[in-house]
Amino acid sequence: MPVTTDTTRERIIDAAEECFGRFGVAKTTVEDIAAAAKLSRATVYRSVTGGRDELILAVVVRDLLRFLDRLAERLRRERSVPEAIVEGTLDAVEYVRSEPTIAHFLVPEAAGHMQAAVAGAAEHVLALCCDYVRPYFEQAQRQRTLRADIDVEGTVEFLFRIITSLIVMDRDRDADGLRSFLRTYVVPVIAAP
Repeated sequence: MPVTTDTTRERIIDAAEECFGRFGVAKTTVEDIAAAAKLSRATVYRSVTGGRDELILAVVVRDLLRFLDRLAERLRRERSVPEAIVEGTLDAVEYVRSEPTIAHFLVPEAAGHMQAAVAGAAEHVLALCCDYVRPYFEQAQRQRTLRADIDVEGTVEFLFRIITSLIVMDRDRDADGLRSFLRTYVVPVIAAP
């Protein structure tokens, strides 16, 4: 039996992403993914022991890492904590809304599949987000521009919940309206007075 390589796993994740985009999450089968990857079903099952749920999560996490790399770059450039909060949140909302790989997981037919795949890994995803922003938040606390009485994990979870809410409940605000909302209601909760 051949050993599965990281290259094979990436090929399978690429194929899963393509199939989820083409057929939708609910209608994509492991057979579809194997065919798109030009691999046998057995190779896919050996490489991805968690099946479709693991593939759904792998696609989401890979795109999340891409976004977090971009967010880290933005945080390095921002001059103030309030603007980092506002622009980082706005960037996250726009990214998810416009990124087909993530957006097709938000359609109602994917909800049940997505919940099953991500529920068990929510702590992993939150920890990943915290790892990316922790250095910036810790620096802001040392500079007394971020409230000293809040922790990074709680702050990231709060922002994650805000971002999710803004994505799911689009109130037809333009970018300036969303900035105003964030400055009024979110920034005061996180930034030092």
